[in-house]
Amino acid sequence: MTRLDSGWLLHPLGEGSALLPERLDAQVPGCVHTDLVRAGAIADPYLDTNASGQAWLFNLDWRYVRDLADIEAPTDGERVEIVFDGLDTFAEISVDGRVVGSSANMHRALRVDVTDLLPARELRVDFASPTRTADAEAERQRHRPSAYPTPFNAVRKMAASFGWDWGPDLRTSGIWRPATVERWRHARLAEVVPRVRVEDGVGIVEITTSLDWASTGEVTLAAEIAGRRAEVRVANGQRRASLTVQVDDPALWWPVGYGEQPLEALRVTLSDDDSTLDAWERRVGFRTVEVDRSPDEFGTRFTLTVNGVPVFAKGVNWIPDDHFVSRIDADRYRRRLVQARDAHINLVRVWGGGIYEAEAFYEACDELGLLVWQDFLLACAAYDEAGPLRSEMEAEARENVARLVAHPSLAVLNGGNENVWGYEDWGWKDLLEGRSWGGWYAAEMFPAVTAELAPGVAYSVNSPYSPGASATGVHPNDPDHGTHHQWEVWNRIDYTHYRDDIPRFASEFGYQAPPAWRTLQDWLHVDGQPITSVPGAKETAVFLEHQKAEDGNRKLDEGMAPHLGVPADFADWHWATQLQQAHAVAYAVDHYRSHWPRTAGSIVWQLNDCWPVTSWAAIDYEERRKPLWYALRQAYAPRRLVVATGDDGWSVTAVNDTDHAWEDVLQARRETFDGGLLAADSSQVAVPARSVLRLPLTAALVAPGDAQGEALVVELGAERVVELFAEVKDAHLSPTRRTSGSRRPPRATGST
Repeated sequence: MTRLDSGWLLHPLGEGSALLPERLDAQVPGCVHTDLVRAGAIADPYLDTNASGQAWLFNLDWRYVRDLADIEAPTDGERVEIVFDGLDTFAEISVDGRVVGSSANMHRALRVDVTDLLPARELRVDFASPTRTADAEAERQRHRPSAYPTPFNAVRKMAASFGWDWGPDLRTSGIWRPATVERWRHARLAEVVPRVRVEDGVGIVEITTSLDWASTGEVTLAAEIAGRRAEVRVANGQRRASLTVQVDDPALWWPVGYGEQPLEALRVTLSDDDSTLDAWERRVGFRTVEVDRSPDEFGTRFTLTVNGVPVFAKGVNWIPDDHFVSRIDADRYRRRLVQARDAHINLVRVWGGGIYEAEAFYEACDELGLLVWQDFLLACAAYDEAGPLRSEMEAEARENVARLVAHPSLAVLNGGNENVWGYEDWGWKDLLEGRSWGGWYAAEMFPAVTAELAPGVAYSVNSPYSPGASATGVHPNDPDHGTHHQWEVWNRIDYTHYRDDIPRFASEFGYQAPPAWRTLQDWLHVDGQPITSVPGAKETAVFLEHQKAEDGNRKLDEGMAPHLGVPADFADWHWATQLQQAHAVAYAVDHYRSHWPRTAGSIVWQLNDCWPVTSWAAIDYEERRKPLWYALRQAYAPRRLVVATGDDGWSVTAVNDTDHAWEDVLQARRETFDGGLLAADSSQVAVPARSVLRLPLTAALVAPGDAQGEALVVELGAERVVELFAEVKDAHLSPTRRTSGSRRPPRATGST
């Protein structure tokens, strides 16, 4: 294999190209924006207000050119192919002027045979403008509705490339994943799909392969894992072949916090009588995954079960970690996912408006014990079910499920984000006038592909979705059934309303805050000065360029007002918004966890950012942990105390997400802020493994004489929670740092 990383030139084409160099060096993998920035032809679009001034690039076409003099002609019987792992998006490939292939899907690979064209002088990849192409497709499809006024749903390109309420609208083009030259003879493994399952203590690996042939003669297909081997002879020209390997009593793979993550090397080879022709290697894990969607007295469950054990999903939603997705390397993936693991997270949902991530992402999840919920890439829109989009959608689904199924971390495949909800509630039915909207993909095609290629992976129709909703008339976002998105909080109501519902599985909810102070200083400036030193910073054009949420600053202010107040000074406002984000999300997580097993999971929106922006992320673009990350680490801790009030009074819930009973003395006190004891109570408590225990609090503990100067303190072993009786803005808290005494100072629940 020869990588085609170097030697590329990039040429802008079409109207407006005269404003750019006629040609410049290009990096592969990469995109035109990163090449233009590197050459100094445009300013960094992440900086200041540059992104909004670069929309003129949308209508340009682009040409990548590389000399092929270093690629030798094939020897006798040898096949030579150029493989593009990812082309963004509307590409035509030619060798010495002869068209050899084309692509219209960012999420698929492309392989072109150049055997008969070598030796050759030039490889050319021409990219058509994504804007013009998508606009034309949207017109042909009669403009199916979506959450945004862009044509992202008309084509198979990353939806967020056209902008989102946390991301820039840049509409990239380029060779975004590796390009290589591959040489082979006789036969090769075109696809390997391992289906791993455990039955009666036996690990079973069923391997299905697709073969390409260049010459005649039988070959041997073999598989080896954990010292076991199986092989089968494959007749000349046979396109598909299968075999099975069994491993007795395999060590089971578990999500983090539930056990270890043993991985076994699986090697599949294709050989003739003389040598190995091709080989495929992955590490796999033995585990079972199911979703319990049975009805109960509350509605319909949605509970992940791994190896027969119900798991509370302590999750986060994942967006691409850089808008320029070619820049996300294995080290960056691992750093971000280690940050997730270190916050006690055990599930990462790959959201449907991004990409199918690189192998390094899923490999890191395998190693770290992070379950992966993978959306099929549909988001917040109606989609055509006919013509080229339909065929591309199925080919994309099959290719990516086959690629990802080997990973034991892959637990859920989901038919899309908010598509069913949008169809039901967002006025699409009138706009569509009976036309298709993508329901067939989610309800029929995607589950069929999953059942065929990944039977050991759970499938969900959408997020949110109520199982059986179409038959029963239950709303797709009903909190009592299946998965639920809570966006009334943040958009319209106070975060204390998180406790209004007890959802079965909260797959999206979140709260905004700006990135870290230093990140603002690095990327946002006014007249050359960091925005942090500019009067009225949050209302400047540059700040609002990096605040994509509709009326986001107003929502931040209105959300803070009853709890922290709204500081006038920008530095104080910045910190208060971050603290508010931490309080709000921790409040929700505490509520959801305290209702296990009725509520079986929470997936916070969102873990990460794709550029420097005010957003719902816990970790900003420069990889800095916001206060929310620390709040998640506390709220998702294996053992947690949650204080709540309800119709039946005050209570404390002990959440024990470990394999051992939690037995200790529960101590509860009402104190003054300087540590004066006003009331106390204690009792012996035993919380069984993987369970929660709710305990009422006596009236003396929760009846303050001075609500602004007292706090409730509850401790169980090493765990401790402090609940204020007044809002933080009203409490008589002293800014003086406590420096003496052994008693820890009180803090508001969810603070850091």
